[in-house]
Amino acid sequence: MSEIGKLSSIGKVLRKPETGSFLGMVAVFCFFAIFGQTNFLSAAGAASWLNVASTLGIVALPVALLMIAGELDISIGAVLPAGSMVFAILCGHFGFSVWIGFAGALTLGLAVGLINGFLVLKTSVPSLIVTLGTLFAVAGMTLTLSVALTGTTSVAVTPPDFVKLILGEYVNGMFQVTIFWWIGISAAYAFLLHYSPIGNWILALGGDKISARNAGIPTDKITIFLFVASSVSASFVGVSQAILFNSAQVSSGSSFIFNSIISVVVGGVLLTGGYGSVVGVVMGTITFAIVNQGIYFTAFDANLASLIIGVLMLFAVLMNNTFRRMALSYSSRKK
Repeated sequence: MSEIGKLSSIGKVLRKPETGSFLGMVAVFCFFAIFGQTNFLSAAGAASWLNVASTLGIVALPVALLMIAGELDISIGAVLPAGSMVFAILCGHFGFSVWIGFAGALTLGLAVGLINGFLVLKTSVPSLIVTLGTLFAVAGMTLTLSVALTGTTSVAVTPPDFVKLILGEYVNGMFQVTIFWWIGISAAYAFLLHYSPIGNWILALGGDKISARNAGIPTDKITIFLFVASSVSASFVGVSQAILFNSAQVSSGSSFIFNSIISVVVGGVLLTGGYGSVVGVVMGTITFAIVNQGIYFTAFDANLASLIIGVLMLFAVLMNNTFRRMALSYSSRKK
């Protein structure tokens, strides 16, 4: 292979958003495999971080697409417990069918997504501020209505066995069934972003919104669709957790805000938009979950988990920027 051909191949690899996240995932896995030893490498060890990755990943994927499109949604931290409470109140407190509860939770997610998208488009206020407002609004509404309707902030629910089997069961007593949902949803988003015209539109939207609109791309529809996908996904995870634990809590989703953003950034998505991949986000989610759970398999202080995650995020941003600069350098040398 000629030198130009080698440079071209290296440049293509470095330009992939998932390159840095793959190296980070391998490094983190090897670290905990060494210090966590056989317990970390056991089936139970794998289940511990895969279960975390699956629920987090379902939320992180639409958040990633929003970030690629140049937007951000932090209202998921309130939509997730709100969806969980809507399901539990309708089914556990009032005794409605699980399908009514499920439809009610997803309808809530749909409504919040539409509100977020509409406000971002019509007010031109940054999505961070808009979704911060809906975060507090939804959280306050959930708390108020929960206490008014049930007199408590925690509601028990006992779904039928077939519903638990689909949405809230442990396979072989260890692996949550949401892992399979995560795999299927990841495949759907991968097709959407990388193999459909909508994916190019999302990337163009994050690169330059005005140019994308001038090119005839339906930027408004895409923006609203992505906000709806984010909120509905959060509500879906809330329902699955209510089914898994047979109860719902008013305050149970705040950690998903930062954890999903960390996973997305570690997965190679730029905060400025226009760059990222589904595979990278999946790897970033796995990396976060390994760090989050792997620390408990070692002799290290568990309180170091937050420190490691913070350092990991900073390192991921620096590494992704380095890879992009190297890719541009290789492209220049090729020319």
